[in-house]
Amino acid sequence: MKTSDYIEYKINKLPKGYVFTYMDFMNKVSGREAVIKHLNRMAASGKINKLSKGKYFKPQETVFGSLFPDQRQIVKDLLEENGKLLGYITGYSIYNTLGLTTQVSSVIQIGKREIRPSFKRGRFRIAFIKQKNTINKENIPLLRLLDAIRYIKKIPDTTIDKSCIRLMALLRELKVDEQNKLIKLAFKYSPVTRALLGAMLREVGCNLEAELRDLQDTLNPITVYNLNISEDVLSNANYWNIK
Repeated sequence: MKTSDYIEYKINKLPKGYVFTYMDFMNKVSGREAVIKHLNRMAASGKINKLSKGKYFKPQETVFGSLFPDQRQIVKDLLEENGKLLGYITGYSIYNTLGLTTQVSSVIQIGKREIRPSFKRGRFRIAFIKQKNTINKENIPLLRLLDAIRYIKKIPDTTIDKSCIRLMALLRELKVDEQNKLIKLAFKYSPVTRALLGAMLREVGCNLEAELRDLQDTLNPITVYNLNISEDVLSNANYWNIK
């Protein structure tokens, strides 16, 4: 089978929205330049779309035009390597999913232990958040909650009070063991994140008394955290030195 025929055969079998590079064809084709040239020809003809330099995707056509791949496809090479999980999508990318804002951002934020400067990939800006905790599938939903608490002032198109109310609703839905794990993960976050988490867990009736005391013991008793949260929303804010 000719190189061009093989490339088109394999692309036809890919799901729509799948992001790929020339490396996806190198197990059967030896000529790197030939693969790149043919992919560029297919992109020029509209058979596939170019996401960014060296990255392409099979478009899904609608009456409104071609849909972009989902965010995980766009950054999947930054999330895993050889089957090992290295990062997770968080921040601006998931605020809408968590019900914290109605805005859909063009910034894809990734939590990783090793971070790098932000960069553009197609229409998106890829940015990174330092994550000191172990990243695994079980931790990711809890890390996303902690990231939202950490950056509560930066959640777009809402107020801190509204964000706090929504976050408390999400915390209330957690099982006791999940709340316990959340507290443990919070030890590697900033003091203001730990204080706000503690206050919100108290507000929703978390019964992990010893764990919450341990969390509070990590805070400097004379440090004040200025978040401008209403006492009507967070009645025990003063207890955690939140103003």
